[in-house]
Amino acid sequence: MTTISGLTSTSTTSTSSSGSTTSTSGTGSAVLSSAGIGSGLDVNSIVTALVNAKKAGPQAQITDRQTQTNATLAGLASLQGGLTSLQSALSKLTLTSTFQSFGATLADTTVGGATTLSSAQPGTYSLVVDNLAAAQKRASSAYGSATAVGDGTLTLAVGSNSVDVAVSATDTISDIAAKINGASGNPGVEATVVNGANGAQLLLSSAKTGVANGFTVTAGSGSSSGLSTLATQLNTAGANEAKDASLSLDGIAITSASNSVSGAIDGVTLNLTAPGSTTLTVTRDNSAATDAIQGFVDAYNSYQQTVGTLSSYDSTTGQAGILLGDTTLNSVQRQISSVLSSKVAGNGIGSLAVLGITRQADGTLALDSDKLSAALSSNPSAVQDLFSGTNGYATKLNSSLDGFTSSSGVIATRQQSLNDSLTKLGTQQTQLDQRMSVYQQQLLQQYNALDTLMSQLNNTSSYLTSQLAALEATYTKTK
Repeated sequence: MTTISGLTSTSTTSTSSSGSTTSTSGTGSAVLSSAGIGSGLDVNSIVTALVNAKKAGPQAQITDRQTQTNATLAGLASLQGGLTSLQSALSKLTLTSTFQSFGATLADTTVGGATTLSSAQPGTYSLVVDNLAAAQKRASSAYGSATAVGDGTLTLAVGSNSVDVAVSATDTISDIAAKINGASGNPGVEATVVNGANGAQLLLSSAKTGVANGFTVTAGSGSSSGLSTLATQLNTAGANEAKDASLSLDGIAITSASNSVSGAIDGVTLNLTAPGSTTLTVTRDNSAATDAIQGFVDAYNSYQQTVGTLSSYDSTTGQAGILLGDTTLNSVQRQISSVLSSKVAGNGIGSLAVLGITRQADGTLALDSDKLSAALSSNPSAVQDLFSGTNGYATKLNSSLDGFTSSSGVIATRQQSLNDSLTKLGTQQTQLDQRMSVYQQQLLQQYNALDTLMSQLNNTSSYLTSQLAALEATYTKTK
């Protein structure tokens, strides 16, 4: 067997019946016509296989890097979420209102209720409400619904503020009421029409309670007698005059233009609803502080669970968390641990453990509600300082976490870098696809040319075979 330029030809020797030896030349047609050679060449399959083989290595590198980068981005997003939730819980511990919360109650709720601010102080007081504050109300005599009152000007005044209302000769009391309510600069007088048994009456009311908010009504010079009469009626004192609330706390007399009395006791607002005598009790409310501290413990434990997943490793399966060994995650853990394990200098409680917050074997925190309640009752200012003071846990930890979670923090910076890497990988993918496209075209040209050549060789082979057969036949006859 001989091989020439990649093609194989064979020759065989046979013995004729006369004993002479004849040589039969194999033309190679069997080889050239086998699958994948000559005009039967599967060019597309060959080219596809070659392109895929050449692309496999670079493609695997790009895909692996994209997968790893996306996984890291997902891990950082999860870490960011856990830290943001922790900071949200910490922010409540930095608010004064969380630790300076009070409740106020009246023994007789028919007298009213009370609300408090952080400046309140615990105490018990004897409250006597003599009368409630009232708004001034005055009514005119009865008019027919279509009766004109008369023209001129009505001046309505509350204290030093006043407004002039022009009344035309055809205006009814309904028209006058609409003009008063719509007047620009109305000092605080509301008008309505009451349709009584004797006819329609104009009723004016002060918008606010209290003597200082009472109104006066006068008719301008040149006003008609009808309008002047109306002004006199509305300016005459009646049964519903403005009053200030009158009350006393532990025998100390107090007046208020409003039934919402604030300032009588620091940080307490009384909302009076009826005259009467009762007891006002102001107590410290530690529920907001308790809820905020429990919220911090819960948020920390949630963060700890997130970190545990991100940094986990299963020795059985070899499966690792997506941020195992990550420098950012390790730095976060070190800083949080450093803050929480330290003590607050100069604080009467000093540490989370004394307050009732202890670390468990699995890294989570547990809260002893009895210890916390005792500390809040005996020394609420120390509990507040433990968290919200200059060196408090919430203050320091929140500041430390800002370095990671802010828009210019470590996590955001890394995320931007990773996204830039994904952009570059996308460019590399495009370039690889373009190179493979060019390579594919080159292969197609080469193998199509080869296919053409093989087809031509097959044709030549067939021709030679037929010629040799003819010569052999002629030689056999001559013998």
